[in-house]
Amino acid sequence: MQSAEIELKFPVSDLAALPRRLPQLGFHLDTPRTFEHNTLYDTAGRDLRARTQLLRIRQYGDLCTLTHKRMPDQASGESRYKVRIETETAVADGRALGEIFEQLGYRPVFIYEKFRTEWSCDAECSAHLVIDETPIGDYVELEGPPDWIDRTVQQLGIDPSRCLTDSYGRLFLDWKERHGSAAEHLTFAAVSAPALTGR
Repeated sequence: MQSAEIELKFPVSDLAALPRRLPQLGFHLDTPRTFEHNTLYDTAGRDLRARTQLLRIRQYGDLCTLTHKRMPDQASGESRYKVRIETETAVADGRALGEIFEQLGYRPVFIYEKFRTEWSCDAECSAHLVIDETPIGDYVELEGPPDWIDRTVQQLGIDPSRCLTDSYGRLFLDWKERHGSAAEHLTFAAVSAPALTGR
């Protein structure tokens, strides 16, 4: 299935308070807190990255999905939202698919983990809010029409200047720079390990 993905994310400082507010704003819980493991694939020369594309196998609880993301054909310059064309499908065996990718010249280049809780909005069937607990902090992602995103940011009392379009890969690189970490992947084991560069 192919669709346009429009999203913003922002960091969360009080993870306990947010879920208590969401039902008051018309949200209902779709998926309780579930562990998620993501592997990005690319060629040795990072050809996909050079074309601003992403190829990912995600294991989310019992569900395994294959996702390809790319920039829109008609990119409209700077945007305060992250906009991607996303094609996604469920797969039966993520390990087997990963082996196929490697035989075709793609290899795992980045792994990231998180615990994700999914909420949807009763008033907007195409919109949802997810809470991501990552090894480097907690974030909320809002995905839906731009006017709904703006309205939800306002309802939650979030300063728009705190909103981000960065991927978790970009946030991880920034975190590594700040903390002098030699971790290669955004996993709970790698981030909690004393992997300092010595700077």
